[in-house]
Amino acid sequence: MVAAVRVHKVGGPDVLTFEDIQVPAAGEGQLKIKQHACGVNFIDTYFRSGLYPSPVGLPFVAGNEGAGEVIEVGPGVSDFKVGDRVAYVVPLGAYAQERLLPAARAVKVPANISYEQAAAMMLKGMTAEYLLNRTFKVEKGSTIMVHAAAGGVGLILCQWANHIGATVIGTVGSKDKAELAKANGAHHTILYREEDFAEKVKAITGGKLCDVVYDGIGNDTFPKSLDCIRPLGMFVSFGSASGPVKAFDINILQQKGSLFATRPTLNTYAAKREDLVAIADNLFKVVGSGAVKIPASHKYALKDAKQAHIDLEGRKTTGSIVLMP
Repeated sequence: MVAAVRVHKVGGPDVLTFEDIQVPAAGEGQLKIKQHACGVNFIDTYFRSGLYPSPVGLPFVAGNEGAGEVIEVGPGVSDFKVGDRVAYVVPLGAYAQERLLPAARAVKVPANISYEQAAAMMLKGMTAEYLLNRTFKVEKGSTIMVHAAAGGVGLILCQWANHIGATVIGTVGSKDKAELAKANGAHHTILYREEDFAEKVKAITGGKLCDVVYDGIGNDTFPKSLDCIRPLGMFVSFGSASGPVKAFDINILQQKGSLFATRPTLNTYAAKREDLVAIADNLFKVVGSGAVKIPASHKYALKDAKQAHIDLEGRKTTGSIVLMP
């Protein structure tokens, strides 16, 4: 038996229960891993609350990313061996001391990346990779806007886009978060609770606006985000921290300048194994080079997952959160 955090009914953080579970032997195409760190992300709260339906029904072990060492290799697996350091993003099952994992969704972790770094960055870092390189190709000279610039994905986007040579405008909720965003590559910050962010973007850019807006907030920042984007630019909604963007009249995209709008997910971009490996390799390279730093800003014991969710949803955290099994 190993310890895990399970959800028996959807709801608030109180539904996270710390209990023992039995992890069976690795089956066909599977790895069993001993986890060294488990990542905590906003998407975990969506599954817990029922906003996203659980693909495995109830009860389920919470969490969607982690890192650890392979302790058993199932039949039909040739790419991994016992002792390999691996990380993954897989829907559910992460908040546990041990777990089974489809080998096809695991990636090997280089020696210069720690388990805590890997667990803290797989979902957020690979999300940043596809957003910057695949959804909208950010290049030197691009101007981008990042909502929640001091959040987990936001800090990575700011660093990486700065490294590419883009001008980065970030919205944040406090002066402390503004300083953090600036320390991580944001050239300009906007206190969205105190300032009209669309007007501020116009002033910062001299009316040229942004090539792309990356929005993990959702309801609270839409449709005003569209006023920050130049004609033929792109609105990228990749999260719903304040609730999902509601249905809207698509003609608004024409009125705001023939804009593009998309709601991408990592699952789609990394559906093929070769794309998963390429995205992870790009992430490991940029982090390994030191251009993007991934500190595990907040660490909680596995049994304290409930508190981690309370703090995350209460906007009390910045950067990355990991649970330590």
